[in-house]
Amino acid sequence: MSKIRIYTDSASDISVSDEKQYDISMLPFLVTLGGKSYLSRVDLDNEQFYRLMDQIPELPSTSQITPYQFQELYEREAAAGTEDLILVLINSEGSATYENACLAVENFRQEHPEHAGMHIYCVDGMGYNGIYGGPVIEAAKLREKGASAEEIVSYLREILPRREIYFGIYILKYAARSGRIPTAAAFLGDKLGLKPVMKIFDRQITTAAKCRGEKRLIERLADMTVEDMIPGSPYEVIYGCDASCRDEMEKAMVARVGYGPANYFQIGAAVAANAGPKVAGVSFTKKETAGRQK
Repeated sequence: MSKIRIYTDSASDISVSDEKQYDISMLPFLVTLGGKSYLSRVDLDNEQFYRLMDQIPELPSTSQITPYQFQELYEREAAAGTEDLILVLINSEGSATYENACLAVENFRQEHPEHAGMHIYCVDGMGYNGIYGGPVIEAAKLREKGASAEEIVSYLREILPRREIYFGIYILKYAARSGRIPTAAAFLGDKLGLKPVMKIFDRQITTAAKCRGEKRLIERLADMTVEDMIPGSPYEVIYGCDASCRDEMEKAMVARVGYGPANYFQIGAAVAANAGPKVAGVSFTKKETAGRQK
């Protein structure tokens, strides 16, 4: 079997334990807050970043991973004897990171023809958090079972367009700044106690519903998830700084489908910078409707 390396970025929010258990390599995003920059998962863990968000009124910002960083990565992996390099990266519609990875492949090929034998596969994660975090873990499991790089990439490119998230935002100012929700709507939502249900599917983020009150938000998230997901299929619970949201989300899902989540994804700095630290949601594989994926 060829030497296969699997990389993803920190917006996948794979837990540190899963990262280590399945030998997944992580590319951290640079996050700036309070005039200081931090590498997510390197300089700060999730809880430390949440505390900073609470202490500093300034809203955080994130930076893309550059072509230069990717080319350095390719050169290191080639020198290490890697034969197949698979990168599953943040939504190409929300960050230039995926495009930068592809551009770096072209530069690498031109500058290092001696490493033409190393195959590089750049895969668009088509979303955030568990949308591609879950499939990356499954890809690593396939590698453990002896799957080839081509089989792993085929799996990823088949499953990712069918992946979806519903998640609720509790603090709207972060999403308003990021442009996910109009500023006026976010202001009124906070004043009226309205919580949006956001949908991520096919690289797009849309407002799918609005709920009054946090309890109703969890119930609505569970209802919408069950309506869209493949019956009996695995799902993952998404949460942020408040573990009670995770527990309530799990309870609501178990009440509807009769089984617990396959995994949990706590949002890290790259996602929290745009959604805020307190969220709840579910990632899953969408069922087919009317003979095609919607």
